Amino acid sequence: MRRTRVVVTGRVQGVFFRASCAERARALGLSGWVRNDAAGRVEAVFEGPEEAVAAMIRWCHEGPSHAHVETVEVSEEAAAGEAGFSVR
Repeated sequence: MRRTRVVVTGRVQGVFFRASCAERARALGLSGWVRNDAAGRVEAVFEGPEEAVAAMIRWCHEGPSHAHVETVEVSEEAAAGEAGFSVR
């Protein structure tokens, strides 16, 4: 079980990044959450099997079609046993 926090910068708000991220994470069976922050970034936490988390990190480097991702910061955290994936 892996838990990772990502912070995505670029044109990532107002382009359905959160909704697309949540849809993809749920399809991969991940738990966690995604939210916009006041600095214009998107922050997300993904928890689940290593391969699924890695797939979400790869997806964050592209995002939905109208996004323009500049950077993706990734940090590992201790698994928290979250259930479900939410948009905050």
